[in-house]
Amino acid sequence: MTLLKTQKAMKTLFLNPPSFEGFDGGAGSRYQAKREIKSFWYPTWLAQPAAIIGEDAKLVDAPADELSVEETMALAKGHELAILHTSTPSFANDIKVAQRLKDEIPGVKIGFCGAHVAVMPEKSLLASKAIDFVCGKEFDYTIAEVAQGRDFADVDGLSYRDANGKIHHNRERELIHDMDELPSVLDVYKRDLTIENYFIGYLQHPYLSLYTGRGCPARCTFCLWPQTVGGHNYRTQSPAYVIEEMRRARDMFPQVKEFFFDDDTFTADLKRTEEIAKGLGQLGITWSCNSRANVPYETLKVMKDNGLRLLLVGYESGNEDILVNIKKGVRKDRYLQFAKDVKTLGIITHGTFIVGLPGETKATVEETIKFACEIDPETIQVSLAAPYPGTYLYDQSVREGWLDAPKLEHLDGLGQQTAAIGYPHLSREEIAEALETFYKRFYFRWKPVSRIVKEMLQDRKVMMRRLREGKEFFTFMFTRKGT
Repeated sequence: MTLLKTQKAMKTLFLNPPSFEGFDGGAGSRYQAKREIKSFWYPTWLAQPAAIIGEDAKLVDAPADELSVEETMALAKGHELAILHTSTPSFANDIKVAQRLKDEIPGVKIGFCGAHVAVMPEKSLLASKAIDFVCGKEFDYTIAEVAQGRDFADVDGLSYRDANGKIHHNRERELIHDMDELPSVLDVYKRDLTIENYFIGYLQHPYLSLYTGRGCPARCTFCLWPQTVGGHNYRTQSPAYVIEEMRRARDMFPQVKEFFFDDDTFTADLKRTEEIAKGLGQLGITWSCNSRANVPYETLKVMKDNGLRLLLVGYESGNEDILVNIKKGVRKDRYLQFAKDVKTLGIITHGTFIVGLPGETKATVEETIKFACEIDPETIQVSLAAPYPGTYLYDQSVREGWLDAPKLEHLDGLGQQTAAIGYPHLSREEIAEALETFYKRFYFRWKPVSRIVKEMLQDRKVMMRRLREGKEFFTFMFTRKGT
């Protein structure tokens, strides 16, 4: 596939819509709400097609910029095409924003993209006449072709409503295989985003995140992106491309303290990982990435010796049967060896866990809490199992009666995590309560408390940040008690 050329494009707004406070939609592979502390991922999925279109595109990230609907409408004026990134929990809100755009900008065409509309195109179009089209799977070139004025009927990967209100579904667009052909998102970041507005609790601030590939070879039953958008074939940029991109990023954003590779599993190709790491080491940058807990010591050492600071690792559960149930593909004994290796090398880990997966009982929750304390990652995130449409977990939940299809209200907690799945032996209420118990049992120990205090005493800026995050965390806990 080759890039679309210089034909004049429509003035296109790429919008991450205003939503409930603190929600950015960027953690939707397992997490259906805002996090415990203020956190925003980069809207890279919108930045990529914006980079293809070029100067006729503008990216607005309303949640990160704390923009109201009124302020967003003012920025949208003058655009001919608006592309909104949506998700299952934010969809109801996002169609209200779309209707407001229709009301205030006569003639604007509106398209939705994201996993939710990719797996439910007709239902999404029927939800609001404000939506002219929705995009399937990888939508970069789909949107670029629409922006260049191509007839909807001729655009692969598009479902649309014609002038008579009839809905059409075009053929599926082929996934991109040569990832080096995609233009850099860095110029869009520089032009349209305020870097300092992006926070992730376990990353140094300010940070910057990028994708170097799409897709994930793992088959985890709950994970959204590989099952709906990216696929299970890990398609990557070449090491040379990545290293040059990071050289540019370092020079363009001197204020950034840490770069994060947001690929589902950056370590899936060990040889490539090591080659990139060595190039990053020569650049002298600090970096982190997503990883599975099966990377051998030798590769971890190469990564650490070349600037790696942190790994984000999805452990999910400390129970072997649950790991099998969700097709995790990594056994508990490998987790333990990995945890030992990263501590030996001085690599920090942020561990993610999920409560309420198939096979969960009160006993397995207790087992996972004890396991998390044993491996003792620097920080953790605990999620409630979220069966998103398009995933194996969703179909399984409907089939087994754990979730009543097609109702999705349990995925929309208006900003708070809600337990979407319930079992005869373990209710939604009990699963939700386990989340708070998990956090308290992990963090109210001497080791994590001493780590946090030490970190705060070493840097006043870190102290102020941790105090803010602590306040947000306890507010989150207090708010949960009231729901």
